[in-house]
Amino acid sequence: MSDESQKAVSVGAEDGGPEPDALRRRLLKLAGAAVALTLAPGVTVLARDLVVKGPRGRKSAVRYGLLIDASACKSGCDACVRACQDYNGLSHDPGPDNAQWIRKVTITNPQTGLSRSFPVMCQHCENAACVDVCPTGASFRRPDGIVLVDKHRCIGCRYCLMACPYKARSFVARNVEDQKPWAPRGKGTAEGCTMCVERVEAGKLPACVTACQKAGHKAMMFGNLQDPKSAIAQRLSEVATTTIRADLGLLPSVHYRGI
Repeated sequence: MSDESQKAVSVGAEDGGPEPDALRRRLLKLAGAAVALTLAPGVTVLARDLVVKGPRGRKSAVRYGLLIDASACKSGCDACVRACQDYNGLSHDPGPDNAQWIRKVTITNPQTGLSRSFPVMCQHCENAACVDVCPTGASFRRPDGIVLVDKHRCIGCRYCLMACPYKARSFVARNVEDQKPWAPRGKGTAEGCTMCVERVEAGKLPACVTACQKAGHKAMMFGNLQDPKSAIAQRLSEVATTTIRADLGLLPSVHYRGI
């Protein structure tokens, strides 16, 4: 991408970031602007490359994450989106009142016309802004890096929706029927991608990754970022990748190649 095109979005930046308290104040103050600048429809986003040799920040035995290869992701394919919807009991209607835990976005280089399409979901950040601003502790990060919402503690304040720079949280505004037992949902609560935690605990891949593989694209890789022997960790050590809005210092667990 050209130097000019790289200015539109920061997907990847220098290591480190602001202290948590400073980050909280900045996110709350700029929440409206942050949402407006995220990967929303109609917003042109471009990438600035960053070589990521592996996970950064605090170490633990397990940190689950994703590697998404935009060059292998087909623009007309929504297999990952539909798999998420079907598995978690979400509506296929992208209306404003319906949750969307994963969505496809398209970025375009205005200089060359090159486009890339790729999925965006909760980035399961190490320094998750949603966790930082939650007043009840409903938004929390597990030791394995997966960020979830405790529906029993959520009071529906929607601070997490405002704080998330990835527009990855949804709010349940109406009663939900035909729920899946592994994906409880409740009116008046926030929700987002769970990385199919119950599948992961059973030794399976997230539904979106399985669907991508079945579609023959192999654009999504899942695994333990902290295990140097895992396929995803080895791949991250071999190729240049980016993380979306790395300048915020949130340290996402989702890495992207080719954007």
